[in-house]
Amino acid sequence: MSGGLPSDLQPELVNAPGILGALARALSGVHALIMRLSMLALLAACIVLATSVFLRYFLKVPTDWQDEVSVFLLVGATFLSSGFVQERRGHIGIEAVASLLPPSINKLREYFCDLGSFAFCLFFTWKSWTLCYEAWDEGQTTSSSWAPSLVIPYGLMSVGMTLLTLQLLIQCAAIFFGPRTQSGETQ
Repeated sequence: MSGGLPSDLQPELVNAPGILGALARALSGVHALIMRLSMLALLAACIVLATSVFLRYFLKVPTDWQDEVSVFLLVGATFLSSGFVQERRGHIGIEAVASLLPPSINKLREYFCDLGSFAFCLFFTWKSWTLCYEAWDEGQTTSSSWAPSLVIPYGLMSVGMTLLTLQLLIQCAAIFFGPRTQSGETQ
């Protein structure tokens, strides 16, 4: 992992003056709220699956809805919390390479990784919203007997990818518009 998960890992963004700092603070607040909801979603998925096992194996009551509910909760928790993880740079990184590079080169490596991640996530976000729109427009549902709308998982995926893309955009913008040190370098 690229560092730990302290809450002040990116103080230069959250404490930055101006519009970049305001956007970073607002997005950080959204991430914190979503992280709490994601924790509840994971807990709910555990409860749903445990209840399902009890009902099916001990009481012989069929449950055909629990798998989809659990998958929807897990998809939501995973995608919606990805921006929070990126804000703290908790996504997979090559720590061995980072520790060998001089700080200035490591900043450059980090920026290009953020830029590449931003480009990929921007494309993924666009495709996610396309899937969500198609599911809405065509009334797509799952193939189970419960048949919930596919707008639910695609919508959660789309919102999560949008938040991750915005987080990456703010991190890339900080290179050019972020606060500067005394020597003129971006913090």
